[in-house]
Amino acid sequence: MKKRLGINGVIIVAALALALVFPTLFFRDSTAVYYDEVAEVFGVAFILLGQLLRTSARGYKSEHSRQGESLISSGPYSLVRNPMYLGILLIGLGIVLMLFRWWVAAVFIAVFILRYVLLIFTEEKKLLKIFPQEYPAYKMRVPRLWPSPHSLFQRDLTEYLPLRLSWIKREIGTILAVLLLTLVLESWEDIKQEGLRAYFKAGAGLLLVLALFIWLSIYLMKRTDGLRQDVSV
Repeated sequence: MKKRLGINGVIIVAALALALVFPTLFFRDSTAVYYDEVAEVFGVAFILLGQLLRTSARGYKSEHSRQGESLISSGPYSLVRNPMYLGILLIGLGIVLMLFRWWVAAVFIAVFILRYVLLIFTEEKKLLKIFPQEYPAYKMRVPRLWPSPHSLFQRDLTEYLPLRLSWIKREIGTILAVLLLTLVLESWEDIKQEGLRAYFKAGAGLLLVLALFIWLSIYLMKRTDGLRQDVSV
């Protein structure tokens, strides 16, 4: 795990340094105001949804299989077999939409494939050895990385996206750091040119997305606690 985090950190720092050295090549200009605002709203939505999925998957795994002694096939792992990696993909795409030119998305997806797809295949081989009977059936039932549209509307949201306050507390530093850093980088030029008042006036869509994220988080936490109480009864 530490080695994986180290490699990811090197990739992130190198990518950020390259973008700062050649800002006009990588960062999106603000001439197309309408498209810029739409990209920002979708970017924030992707970042928050990715963080929500990642938090749910990590918290659910720590609660149900801390040492990997059992195969988790419920919760977020009933949506896709690799919900944490899907969360990372959504966060990365959100950052690209917020900050960078459109072609950077293709580069990011290529890097993601090189970094994670081989890792996923390696992990699948290990799981197949540990769970030779359970894992093949799980693979047939649940997609690897991208959820089936049919499965999204087949069940209640809390069945595959449970959430607890304790899980959010463990991840809140990462959530805020990613979101605030992205917002600062995105808004720096706008603030210099138009001032804080103009930026906040144009940020109504972002505030709406943040409000929806907070509402969704509270809803998921209440529903998760309610389901837990029903099971205990």
